[in-house]
Amino acid sequence: MQATAYTYDDATRSGSVLLDDGTPLPFDAAAFDAGGLRLLRPGQRVRIEFAGEAGGGDGAEAGAEGAGDGRRIVLITLQTL
Repeated sequence: MQATAYTYDDATRSGSVLLDDGTPLPFDAAAFDAGGLRLLRPGQRVRIEFAGEAGGGDGAEAGAEGAGDGRRIVLITLQTL
């Protein structure tokens, strides 16, 4: 699923993203580290995966409207075309 980086704290390697519907979701250092990133700037387009998502596909998009209901981001990386 795609999102936009919203906040990022270099000291804790955690932050939050905004889904395309404007829903903010936090991510922790483990999700940041899983994506292999070294830095994240607010406004960058990112790809995120949630716990339980098989194959890293966009299967979470169907439930994006209720995304603030406890889904946990396990990977965040830059979106590439």
